[in-house]
Amino acid sequence: MLLTDHQLLQAALRTLRGHGVAAEIDKPETKLARTTAAALIRIAYANTETLYAAELKRGLRPAALGAVIHQLQRLGEQALLVADYVTPPMADKLREQKIAFIDAAGNAYLERPPLLIWVKGQRPAELVRAEKREGRAFQTGGLQVLFALICHPEWADAPYRELAQKAGVAHGTVGWAMAELPKLGFVTTMHRKRHLLQRERLLQQWAEFYPRLLRPRLLLGRYRADKLDWWQTIDPTKYGAVLGGEPAGARITQYLRPGTATFYAEKVEPRLLVDLRLRNDDEGNVEVLRRFWAFPNEDPALAPAPLVYADLMATGDARCIETAKMVYERIFERRT
Repeated sequence: MLLTDHQLLQAALRTLRGHGVAAEIDKPETKLARTTAAALIRIAYANTETLYAAELKRGLRPAALGAVIHQLQRLGEQALLVADYVTPPMADKLREQKIAFIDAAGNAYLERPPLLIWVKGQRPAELVRAEKREGRAFQTGGLQVLFALICHPEWADAPYRELAQKAGVAHGTVGWAMAELPKLGFVTTMHRKRHLLQRERLLQQWAEFYPRLLRPRLLLGRYRADKLDWWQTIDPTKYGAVLGGEPAGARITQYLRPGTATFYAEKVEPRLLVDLRLRNDDEGNVEVLRRFWAFPNEDPALAPAPLVYADLMATGDARCIETAKMVYERIFERRT
């Protein structure tokens, strides 16, 4: 069964009503200070009322949970995750982070004294899928276009052929991706020029889809290093590579001690394996991923900060997520 946004909201609200709580949509899609809520939800219990800002998520995956939690935390205490289904492990992590949620399967967590609802382990009676609104812009090729725009918002008005070259995609891919972005609220045209909107929200959504759709296609090799003590001093450009993930986050913030290392490169340079004494290991702590963008970074030794943010969020590790938030704040220190 395919659910629209409205149907998904109503199914999730029935979850709350089934727990003896009055719940209704107070206002549909609403712009807040720095983002947009899918709806404002009014919840009443024991003579108290609370207004929640709902964020809708479909097909939630563990790798995207860190980015989703970050989105919700930026909505503040009124944030409410509304999903088609939240698995028990994800429910536990959401509760640990004090993130309120409800889903269409009957699972929920709300903690606003005197109200406490905590239900997990309920499975959908049938396969329920929420209608996807992201379209092709959030498929693999589109994600590369979006990444270029997140890194350089001014390229929203660049000729498609130029943007295609920078994003590493075909000209046609830029065409259909850019055609969708105005419908999704990320691009507008003023005075015959295209402008990128909601860059922060776009990065957060990109960080959800990147580890699930694009990143798995980029793996060139995985290796084992007995020590990672080289992460501070290595010059990856000697090997035609840049650092991503934990080492890049550590260099940017000086906060993290990396437990894994990520390189982005066109190919695996044999000298890299020899110099770092890397050996093949499918479960190793060093990975080399294909570089998918074609533009320089401010620091030539590091992947662009939005990619570092997404890599760190995808780990699910608490300290990596804290580091990712620091990287995120640095990205938006100077608004563009």
